[in-house]
Amino acid sequence: MSVMVFDIETIPDIELGRRLHDFDGLADEDVARALFAMRRQQTGGSDFLPHYMHKVVAISVVLKHADQFKVWTLGTPDAGEAELVRRFFDGIDRYQPTLVSWNGSGFDLPVLHYRAMIHDVNAQRYWDTGELERESRWNNYTNRYHARHTDLMDVLSGYQARASAPLDQVAVMLGLPGKLGMSGGAVWPAYLEGRIEDIRDYCETDVLNTYLVYLRWEVTRGNKDADAYESECAAIRQYLLDENKPHFTRFVEAWESR
Repeated sequence: MSVMVFDIETIPDIELGRRLHDFDGLADEDVARALFAMRRQQTGGSDFLPHYMHKVVAISVVLKHADQFKVWTLGTPDAGEAELVRRFFDGIDRYQPTLVSWNGSGFDLPVLHYRAMIHDVNAQRYWDTGELERESRWNNYTNRYHARHTDLMDVLSGYQARASAPLDQVAVMLGLPGKLGMSGGAVWPAYLEGRIEDIRDYCETDVLNTYLVYLRWEVTRGNKDADAYESECAAIRQYLLDENKPHFTRFVEAWESR
């Protein structure tokens, strides 16, 4: 069985904002500022845009396939959104993995649904509920209570919104690094500054935290014993050090200091 942990980073869909609200002639930053202001009026304070107003700029994954372990961000830094979304769903076609996320049901997947339609991305395997494989009728990616996609935030909270928690705080609670150097709210300013590499690095540390929380949950539900957990954590730390990337090194240092 393959496990694929995923996380996305997004920015406001400026072009859609222009079309919806007749913002022709406004600079990108001004369009975004107007969209955020309108959203605050609608919600009474939050400027978090609706799902269909998000454009994907990074998708990072942890893939555990047989004895292989890999962390990376799909596409190159200058890849367009269509390529990123297509690569994500192609990965599902190729590996048919168990998807793992933190709030993927509440945010990441709905955003990817909209963006896949915009770019005519074929996601047949992802949407299969028994038409391609009979087993998908009872375990598929789109049913909230199926394990084919495991939204850890949803599962660990017992599907109760009042019991949900941020990934960062749960990771720190478990002795993991948590967020390093950036947060979701800083992605748009970083994008405007041309710091797409920083965004991709941040996204990779988020999927690492998510995978490590998933491993701890595997121990809790009896699928992995403590020795196997410690052995896999040691292998992950060595993998990250061998990659010799600054954000991975910082991640290991923060992990070892907890």
